[in-house]
Amino acid sequence: MLKAKILFVGPCESGKTILANFLTESSSITEYNPTQGVRILEFENPHVTSNNKGTRCEFELWDCGGDPKFESCWPALLKGSHGVVIIFNADIPSHLKEIEMWYSCFVQQQFLQDTQCLLIAHHKPGSGSDKGNVSLSPPLNKLKLLHSHLEDAPEEIRMEFIKYLKNIVNSVSESRDREEMSIIT
Repeated sequence: MLKAKILFVGPCESGKTILANFLTESSSITEYNPTQGVRILEFENPHVTSNNKGTRCEFELWDCGGDPKFESCWPALLKGSHGVVIIFNADIPSHLKEIEMWYSCFVQQQFLQDTQCLLIAHHKPGSGSDKGNVSLSPPLNKLKLLHSHLEDAPEEIRMEFIKYLKNIVNSVSESRDREEMSIIT
């Protein structure tokens, strides 16, 4: 069985835990309670298999607390990660600047490919936000950006997340195949 580790990172109160619960079909949390350090959700998705082999995949989704006081824990969180999802609240202007730091620490410094990263502009219920109002600076503007409106279009974000998981699985599978070939030769 193939295993992949995905990190959910971003500023405080961006909606990481709500999205993590929704996308992994875990319990629903109705009130805000900041994640302390990290919360790990293990799940499988029947729509995601390893290449054309049909091998099932197991995922660890690490829902990381957004408080800077946990920065000393970040190296441990990063170890062995295969993908990073940066989540921000599109209604809070300071989040646009903060996600640049998250990208630098969790993607650039780990030498992850842009295909291993996903940006999600989370719109909280009743925010009335428009999808087109997010202006990203380079290099963030090269990343895939999704807008999540869980109350209006929940399946849209779920389908896009499945596509992202498939990309991660292909990346992990190709890396494992290269490693196996290097051992053989």
